Amino acid sequence: MSVSAPPEIFDRALLAVRLDRAWRRAADRPGADFLLRRAADELADRLLLVKRAFAFAVDVGAPGPHAAAALAGRPGGGATLRLAPTAASAGSGDFAVLVGDAERLPLAEASVDLVVSLMALHHVNDLPGALIQIRRALRPDGLLIAALAGGDTLTELRQSLTIAESEVAGGVSPRVAPFADARALGGLLQRAGFALPVVDVDTVVARYADMLALMHDLRAFGAANALVERSRKPLQRAVLARTAEIYAERFADAGGRLRATFETVWLTGWAPHESQPKPLRPGSATARLADALRPREDDR
Repeated sequence: MSVSAPPEIFDRALLAVRLDRAWRRAADRPGADFLLRRAADELADRLLLVKRAFAFAVDVGAPGPHAAAALAGRPGGGATLRLAPTAASAGSGDFAVLVGDAERLPLAEASVDLVVSLMALHHVNDLPGALIQIRRALRPDGLLIAALAGGDTLTELRQSLTIAESEVAGGVSPRVAPFADARALGGLLQRAGFALPVVDVDTVVARYADMLALMHDLRAFGAANALVERSRKPLQRAVLARTAEIYAERFADAGGRLRATFETVWLTGWAPHESQPKPLRPGSATARLADALRPREDDR
């Protein structure tokens, strides 16, 4: 039986071109990478909590050198490879760099101790396939830590665009990328063969003077619309103006600044190993549930 190819949601070539352009002009908008810097700081904190060393770590696809820099400074040291999506975004530091595609990992089976990916996996067309490739690349008891945009990311902009385009143009075209639901991602980790999967969410609300400032930040970070089904026509000025009005009406603070929600979903999973905790076999319990629930004499 043939297996159908996953749907093509993102124009990966266009994403690479825009990201490359964004990093070549990074000096023009120095704060646009705030979400990636925040994720890299969180990654460094999470690595401090893991009481073991990782001899070989790989940063898969992060749109800047932030994750690789955090890996290079991790406790216990070790070699670091950065798999960069474009040459311009590769950066430099105490790590090796290889330009490659997160959908086609150039990593041998069971060759890596730690894989991290920050703000990249939400733009792959086959997320289950990417997770399976990462799982295969990890040695037994190897660790994956990934951060990707969650379902509430840019909810204010998405709502405002949808309402405005429906009112002005009489229909809606895909403008903002779909983001994964946190509840579904734990199941994807299990399907990919990871043990001890953990999913948690970090939400930050940024504030902008106006909607155009937000859109400028998104373009400066290479995060403009790259959906395959996107409209090739420029956004009508009337739609843009109405979107700005709705955004200001519905999502402004008391001081007039506009809220923009960014939800980051963190995934953690281990390549299976015999040393890891395992659930008990059904029927192997040595005590009855009824006995455990029975009140003790000192219960009140």
